Amino acid sequence: MISFRAVFTGRAVRAVLGGLGGLVLWMSLIAAPAVAQTSGAPAATIGMTNTLSFTKDTVRVEVGETVRWKNNSVIVHTVTADPEEATMDESMRLPEGAASFHSGNLEPDETFEYTFETPGRYRYFCVPHEAAMRATVIVEPAEGQ
Repeated sequence: MISFRAVFTGRAVRAVLGGLGGLVLWMSLIAAPAVAQTSGAPAATIGMTNTLSFTKDTVRVEVGETVRWKNNSVIVHTVTADPEEATMDESMRLPEGAASFHSGNLEPDETFEYTFETPGRYRYFCVPHEAAMRATVIVEPAEGQ
């Protein structure tokens, strides 16, 4: 027996998705196998300020965890650990075998996320404010590794 709710939902979906083709797509999504979902929440969140600083000088995360940076200021910032972008040696440092990263320009309220896969100490900076705006992420092996 089909409930009124199921019939109504099916009609609404067909109307929204555009008829039979949309219904087939919708049904295939429902029939897809369940996949474990993560919360999507970052292990750490770091802000960027009008005073040319990151809100945390150092954060610690485990391998496989993500850090989110948010530009809380009214000026453009970057999150960069890339030797191609650095003008000063002390601005950045990567563990051996780690990939470099560069957010590109982050306008006010924009965010950038990076998932760390290699343990070690990452020194990063903001390209336009390199002399003053630097911080560190320390990535530790995941528990049980």
